Amino acid sequence: MSLEILEAQTGENPVATILILHGLGADGRDFVPIAEQLDLSSIGPVRFLFPSAPHMPVTINGGYTMPAWYDILGADLVSRQDETGMRQTQALMETIIANEKSRGMPANRIVVAGFSQGCAMALMAGLRHTERLAGIAGLSGYLPLAEKTAAEGSEANRDVPIFLAHGTRDGVVVLPRATDTRDALLALGYPVEWHDYPMEHSVCPQEIADLAQWLRRVLA
Repeated sequence: MSLEILEAQTGENPVATILILHGLGADGRDFVPIAEQLDLSSIGPVRFLFPSAPHMPVTINGGYTMPAWYDILGADLVSRQDETGMRQTQALMETIIANEKSRGMPANRIVVAGFSQGCAMALMAGLRHTERLAGIAGLSGYLPLAEKTAAEGSEANRDVPIFLAHGTRDGVVVLPRATDTRDALLALGYPVEWHDYPMEHSVCPQEIADLAQWLRRVLA
């Protein structure tokens, strides 16, 4: 399966790549305006990759077909999970990362990031990638297949910096899903930077500023 990938660069000869996965029902264009607000000028030119998810029926939405990285089987998100769909998206992300490396971008200059479903997949794929990444950023999401993370996480990324941010009024991915994710990753020894904001299932200006500061640090 191939993906449509929107690509943008802030200048010639980028020194880092940021792969951003959108949320359920959106597409690769969704996070372009937010990426444009990230002040990363101190790093140098950056390449952004915005893939669009394939269309599939989504159970929680009555089987309606929409862009999705995997099926959502229940409102609580974790009691029943579409492991097959998640594994397929993980493989697609590995293909994207491999292509970046073939273009000359080392793994330790690549950040994987995402919102909601995209956050879940950034965590799942990033923690399992066999070469050290620059970082993993997760916005308004959760850790999928949490019980398998300890066994499947790669040794190379046992100390990868992780940025987690969430809205305290989120009614889609409720706050306990996010704090459970934070606590599970901390218990496994991952270095997590946690932020929460008085917002719903969204992105806010302070979050963008905090993310930019974290990106400047991990890509310095």
